[in-house]
Amino acid sequence: MGQNSSIEWTEATWNPVTGCTKISAGCKFCYAEKMAMRLLSMGVHQYRNGFELTLQPEALDLPRRWRKPRTIFVNSMSDLFHDGVPLSYIRKVFEVMNDCPQHTFQVLTKRPDRAFECAGSLNWSSNIWMGTSVENDAVLDRISALRLINAKIRFLSIEPLIGPLPRMQLEGVHWVIVGGESGPGARPMDPKWVRSIRDQCLSEQIPFFFKQWGGINKKKTGRVLDGKTWDAMPDLRGVPVYAQA
Repeated sequence: MGQNSSIEWTEATWNPVTGCTKISAGCKFCYAEKMAMRLLSMGVHQYRNGFELTLQPEALDLPRRWRKPRTIFVNSMSDLFHDGVPLSYIRKVFEVMNDCPQHTFQVLTKRPDRAFECAGSLNWSSNIWMGTSVENDAVLDRISALRLINAKIRFLSIEPLIGPLPRMQLEGVHWVIVGGESGPGARPMDPKWVRSIRDQCLSEQIPFFFKQWGGINKKKTGRVLDGKTWDAMPDLRGVPVYAQA
């Protein structure tokens, strides 16, 4: 339920919850759903319920066994703040993160309203980053909800970017990731949308990370924007992890 990751902006994944339900346009071609069904067909026990929301308590202690510091994407195969995840269980996940200061945990949700509702009952230690997904202007209110959460680092995952976002309110946001949709049926991403977000980040001095152009073959389209690879990240314990190349 945890492994090294090929995701460009993290080092490992940890899934104390699996499965989810679709709530907005960005979920249409959910990669996690496809992966879960593939793992179900392979007989992997943790995915015995396919993509139905499933708590995975046997995975809770995994980060405690990782001695070497890692940057960890929490619930790459789910959403910790799904309504079906009890607050008592969310607290257990946070307790593990609190107990592992050697790691940096990147929590990403499409449900920042619930994250804010739970926030007062959780210990937001400085190694917990909180992010929300924003795929188009229909879900811009997620940024407002994220801003209310007392995390050291708040970030946006704008992937898949399926519409223009010319005037985002980025106050209180510390990092922005942008990426196009990939795989069969991938919806196109206009380069003007990406440049607009990049320019907003540069104007506000917010680290900008361009993950991919996407498409059916994301390796072919790559991740170079205007002749550069944009790999900026927030400082990790005061030390820059990547810089824009």
